[in-house]
Amino acid sequence: MSNGGGDRKAGSQPVAAVVDQCSLASTTVSKGSSPGGDPAPPEIMPENRTTATLSLPCVLIIVVASVERFAYKGVASNLVTYLTGVVGMSTSAAAKSVSAWSGVTSMLPLVSAVLADSYWDRYSTVTASSVLYVLGLVGLTSWALLHTWMPHSTLFLTLYLISIGQAGYNPALQAFGADQLGIGDDDAEPGTAAAEEKGKVKSKFFQWWYFGICSGSMLGNSIMSYIQDNLGWGLGFAIPCAVMAVSVAAFFCCTPLYVQKQQAVSVGRPSPISVFKVVKSVLANVGARKIKLPSRDDNGDDEISELELQEKPLKAQSHDQKQSLDESSPSVAKIILGLLPIWTMLLMFAVIFQQPMTFFTKQGMLMDHTVGGGAFVIPPAMLQSSITVSIILLMPVYDRTIIPLINAITRSRDGITVLQRIGVGMVPSVVAMAIAAFVESWRLRSLAGAADRRLSIFWLLPQYVLLGVSDVFTVVGMQEFFYTQVPGAMRTIGIALYLSVFGVGSFLGAFLITALEMVTATDGNSRGWFSDDPREAHLDKYYWFLALLSSISFVVFIHLCKYYRTTGASGK
Repeated sequence: MSNGGGDRKAGSQPVAAVVDQCSLASTTVSKGSSPGGDPAPPEIMPENRTTATLSLPCVLIIVVASVERFAYKGVASNLVTYLTGVVGMSTSAAAKSVSAWSGVTSMLPLVSAVLADSYWDRYSTVTASSVLYVLGLVGLTSWALLHTWMPHSTLFLTLYLISIGQAGYNPALQAFGADQLGIGDDDAEPGTAAAEEKGKVKSKFFQWWYFGICSGSMLGNSIMSYIQDNLGWGLGFAIPCAVMAVSVAAFFCCTPLYVQKQQAVSVGRPSPISVFKVVKSVLANVGARKIKLPSRDDNGDDEISELELQEKPLKAQSHDQKQSLDESSPSVAKIILGLLPIWTMLLMFAVIFQQPMTFFTKQGMLMDHTVGGGAFVIPPAMLQSSITVSIILLMPVYDRTIIPLINAITRSRDGITVLQRIGVGMVPSVVAMAIAAFVESWRLRSLAGAADRRLSIFWLLPQYVLLGVSDVFTVVGMQEFFYTQVPGAMRTIGIALYLSVFGVGSFLGAFLITALEMVTATDGNSRGWFSDDPREAHLDKYYWFLALLSSISFVVFIHLCKYYRTTGASGK
């Protein structure tokens, strides 16, 4: 059994391979859709197997996930343009609406994950949520075609129906895809051939999963934004709807191929009541200011304080199977409280990652986005594809160059810790905000000097690329960090906890826009920094403000990291 800890090494395992979504408490495995069948014996990995391969169901689910990203990005990446250009909303109102919608989309998995891990299985969750997802896309397409006769409020009904569908679809599909690996529970001893083979299979799956969603996002950002800006919004929303419906149909047709894990009654399985008690305990402790972190004495030994992160006691099964789940609730509350400081410091990072879909896109609309003397018009939202391209290009460099270089410098084979990886990625996000501020200041000066002179949109590329670099380090590190802090039977909740950072960050971004709008408003400019007049707007000051807050969060983050113990990737 792997040795748990508050922080595991990220360097020696590419992408999100360390995410263990195949480890569940008390499962029975059956082929196809035959719940309640006889328990199958655990699969044993051959000791002499050297090639890690993915099964056909794994490949299919990866393709389905990439199509979902294509559909979602095809809608979300250019939504602020649609709200300002077609719906007629102001820049700040459109940005707040997109941020709020994105926040709800990221927060709802917390609810669906509890239901998926408590009452439903993952296949049923994917099935039900995919229907809602497609219905939302159909409603959005219909609204775009009939918008002249439709109230504006009904647009957001379709958008939030997409959010509800995605809330159950994404986390359940990822966990269900990992179930198809067929490698059994993660019970092999570290260092053995079986453990090494399981690690290779999981590594291969998550590498291809990450590649799939990046490819889908890139195509959605580029192709759909061009179609929407040049061929019409009705077609631009109909295509994501159609491809999503086809992918869901393909998923249903391949049901007999799937390995479905039916979770038996177990003390490790959460219920809504127990989760409510955990939340109540968290709030009570926060109100009483009882949040404590592990400290180290002068001899370098760990002093076990109230909220020291310990993954292993939660993963271990109780010897008394009749023990009430309520008795384990304090341990879960302890884990959540221990994660709360790091979770909070990552919120500003999530705020920054909302900028490409909102103000970065609007910034590009105010710049010269034509090439070839106006022969080709580049949709501003298309530049979001540069983030995905940066991720795809940097991932192999990270595993094959950066980590070996770090190992050579430190003379260690462990690479860097997960928290170190997160911290490294926070730096380029701050630099991206500073560059965005410089470019926006330059744009304003160019308008003041010559009325018809506009900067090229390609000056925005550095800030997009830096966010892609930041994604490789911080987002992947966040995924691993939050996954490893929950029991095996609550992996879907772990996914939702990671996503909630971006959900709350989106709400925080909308709040900051509202607050700054009120503070910076003047008699002649009621929207302050976010004026619709490109000569009066000061997005540069907003970017500097975000860079300042993010720098403060980074400094506090570094201070907090020393309170979390570090464990090697192998669990040593």
